[in-house]
This record gives sequence, C-alpha cells and structure tokens, in this order.
Amino acid sequence: MKQYDAYINGAWVKPSSGSWFDTTYPYTGEVWAQIAHCSAEEVNAAVKAAKRAFESEWSKIKPSQRGRMLMKLADLVEQNVSLLAEIETRDNGKVHKDNRFSIQVVAAEFFRYYGGLADKIEGAVIPVNNANMLNYTRYEPLGVVAIITPWNTPLGLLAGKLAVTLAAGNTAVIKPSEFTSASALELMPLIEKAGFPPGVVNVVTGFGNDVGAALVSHPDVAKVSFTGSATTGQQINEMVARDLKSVTLELGGKSPNIVFEDADFDAAVPSAVAGIFASTGQSCVSGSRLLLQRSIHDRFMERVLEVARGLKLGDPMSDTTDIGPVATPPQYKKVMDYIDIAKKEGATCVLGGGPYRGPGACGHQMAEPTIFINVNNSMHIAQEEVFGPVLAVIPFDNEEEAIAIANDSQFGLAAGVWTRDLRRATRVCERLQAGTVWVNAYRVVSYASPGGGYKHSGIGRENGKEAIKEYLQVKSVWIST
Repeated sequence: MKQYDAYINGAWVKPSSGSWFDTTYPYTGEVWAQIAHCSAEEVNAAVKAAKRAFESEWSKIKPSQRGRMLMKLADLVEQNVSLLAEIETRDNGKVHKDNRFSIQVVAAEFFRYYGGLADKIEGAVIPVNNANMLNYTRYEPLGVVAIITPWNTPLGLLAGKLAVTLAAGNTAVIKPSEFTSASALELMPLIEKAGFPPGVVNVVTGFGNDVGAALVSHPDVAKVSFTGSATTGQQINEMVARDLKSVTLELGGKSPNIVFEDADFDAAVPSAVAGIFASTGQSCVSGSRLLLQRSIHDRFMERVLEVARGLKLGDPMSDTTDIGPVATPPQYKKVMDYIDIAKKEGATCVLGGGPYRGPGACGHQMAEPTIFINVNNSMHIAQEEVFGPVLAVIPFDNEEEAIAIANDSQFGLAAGVWTRDLRRATRVCERLQAGTVWVNAYRVVSYASPGGGYKHSGIGRENGKEAIKEYLQVKSVWIST
C-alpha cells in the first residue's frame, strides 16, 4: 500500500502528527493508499517556503521562463496521463475514460494556455491631464496563493488554478480534498521535472477544519482560490475578509437546462441526459433542473427515459461504463436522503430512486440514475444542490415563466437553452442569471473561456485571460518629467 507524505519546499515531509489516513476506491470500498495527516505545523512550513521562493528565486525568473516551465509541465502531464487517470479513478470513482479526458485535454491544456499567456501581461501608459507627468500601470503578483480543490475533478480543477497562479508569478500551497489527495501529490514529481524551483509549489494534506482553516487564515497567504460547496465557500469568504485577502470562489449550482417546443430533440435529449448523469451528477454545472415546455413535456420525457435506461453502470475502470459510484460515503448518503425527501414532497419518480444493485454493482456507493417529474421549483431537489445523479423535471408554459423559474434560485452558475429561434435564444441568454449559458449545447468548457457564478455560485472568474488579473494587483506609477 502506497503511503504519501506532504510535499514542502521541494521535498517529501512526514507529518508531525505521525499519522496518515486511508483513501479508498469508491467502487469497491478497498483502502489503496494512505495520506499524510498534516497539521498547522506543516501548513506554516509550506507557506513560509512559498513566501521565501516568491521573494527570492521565483521573483527573478522572467515571465517567458515561467511560461516555458508551464508548457513543459503540460507535456509531462500528457506523457503520464495513464498513471494520473488511474489514480484519479481510484480516488474518486469517476469513469476512467472521463478522467483521461479531464487530464489530457483539460489539465494539460490549462498549463499550456497559461504558459503562453505568462509573458503577455501588459500594463498601459495613461494619457493623464497633469502637466509634465508620465503615468503608467504595471501588474504585479500577489504572493502566496492557497489553492483548495474538491474531490469531483481533482487534477482538472487544480490545473486551472495552479496554471494561472504560476503564470502570474505567484507561488502556491495546495490543499486537495481529503478524499482525493493522491493525484495532486503525484503531480509534484512532474513539477520538479518541469524545472520549478523548490517552494514554488507545495502540497499539504488533511481535513478542512484543521489544515484548511490554518491555510486560509495564515497571515502570509495573499489569496485563496477555492472550489467546493457554497457553505464552505461562505465560511472561507468570512475568514479571508478579516485580513482583506483576495479570494476566488467557484461554488455550487442548480443549473436550469431549458428546452423550448421548437428544440431539436435529437440534440437536446442526449445532452440533457449527459448534462446530469455524466460524472455521476457530481459536477457543479450539472443540468440538474430540466425545464420542459409543457407542449413537448411527455414526448421529450419518453426520449429521455429511453436514453437514460440505456446507460451502463459499473466498474469505472471499464471504457464501456457510463456511470460509476458516488465518490464518498457522506455524498452517497446525501444523495439517498434527497431522493427520499423528493418522494415525501410529492415528486413522481419515473426512473431509479434508490441504490443500484444491478449488473456491475459493487461496494456500497452506487446510486441509480434517478429522474423525478411533477417537480415544483420550491421543492428541495429543485432548490438545493444534490450533487448526484438526480434530475428534477419542471414544466413551463412560456418564455417568461421559463426565465422566472430558472432565476428562482440562490445559485447562478450555468444554464442551457434549447431552441431554433435565434432571437429567443438571445433574449433568454440576456435575462438568465448565470455565469455561463449554453445555447443548443451543454457542459462545453474551454481553458480560454471565463467561468464563474452569479449569486451564491461564487466570486470572481476562472479560465481565460480574465482570470489572470484576479491573481495580480495593479500599480499606478507617476514620474515627473
């Protein structure tokens, strides 16, 4: 059984607690590795190492050199995609083919994209009215960035945060989810091979209430970048506010996937199914609310049920598997609890509705793909993030009602619109309160396009050119001529 230590200042460091905790394969429940149970002592050492690196060697490296390191790291990730994807699947139970895509196409490209952007951060000369004065701006790194990542897409989400952090000239201390720490630690040898100096990237492992809290509140951390639940995000926001730290929060969603009566069923049906059941529904942008115009409701649902019944559940290592286990025991219980609540509130379950015990079943964390109809938008499964394979279907009569239902949520992360009417698509996109809106598509993402949420779905934007300024601070320089 592999035992992982923390990674601090370019070296593997055993936890001062002298203890490690188990990490299990969600499909079988088998313990396959042990992770260092760090404490505030390791957090302090990691932050201090990151601060020293930021103030010394890393600050002397030219932006173009940083870019070359990131591009080399992208190549190394691609060369090791099989190992990283297997570890990721063992950690979170996500289907192996999906993890390969997430690492090869998403994670590697994040490093490559921001590697290309590193030497293109430009200020401006401002034509001020003051006589005999030159005024210009420059963008400077913040310092030490705390990166806290979730368990659903560990390396893909880490890559986006780490790439922009390093491209901007900052250093990093990573705290991965306690459920999925291994892949972040396996990335560290590649960080070394790419040429990053010791202390530029560090990893501390453990739990949120001790390691996470110590990292967020550390006085030498300049920024916190977090992806996870809205509840934890709110707690982090309150903590960083005390020290006026910068923060980027990518939080939960209850995304509406709106299908109008003129939609192309051949495109919309499989996308609606994949929009909720891909990744076992464990995606912040899952289309967990399917809004159907009443005139097509029954016909559309017949097609949805036909496709959903054909999904294969089972071993996530198999390329023929569509849906694997729920990633963690607490999350599995949460999914089952929400299914029970939906039934008690009067929603009609037309597919699934319980534990999966069919062919390919294993362990105790497999949930049936579940669909509820006759859902009112005030029900718990319509208002709260289940984060599992549970779809709430809500009817609407017209465009105004669809928009009202879609926006009647504390979240505003993503939305989908299905229509052949371009004018309608434009009108609806403008009025939806969501950071990302797809028209006649769903869950299309790119490292080059900004993502983030309205309302309780977060603060700030990730990905694309917009994101890098969130990891920089602007300085205005005045020179008397």
